[in-house]
Amino acid sequence: MSKFLTKQELHNLAMNHVGEDLEQRGFEFIAINSTLKRHPQFVCIDKNNQYYFVIVKAVLLPDNPNNYDVIWMETFKKHAHEKDAKVLYAGVGLGNPKGEALPIYLNEEYLIEYNGIQVLDMNLN
Repeated sequence: MSKFLTKQELHNLAMNHVGEDLEQRGFEFIAINSTLKRHPQFVCIDKNNQYYFVIVKAVLLPDNPNNYDVIWMETFKKHAHEKDAKVLYAGVGLGNPKGEALPIYLNEEYLIEYNGIQVLDMNLN
């Protein structure tokens, strides 16, 4: 019998996709935190030594992975600003290709909706 992925395992799967994207873009990882609901998931620097805090959010399709809690994000942007870091957001939608009501199973095909990394405006509201 196939094992379905837990919320933590879905989060880790999303982090793997985002981590590969960050690596291809030339970011260097300073810290990685894969614990669910602990932010940021990645602390990176670019070639100019600019720090970035990367938020990864995994959602089950058909939910929109590009949506995030704007009010919570304002408090996080304040934290990043205090640390002289920029904030990147990466939403990842995951689903079962056999139907959206079905869970995603370990070692089986899955759907992914990933539109890349969003650079968030650092102006505080």
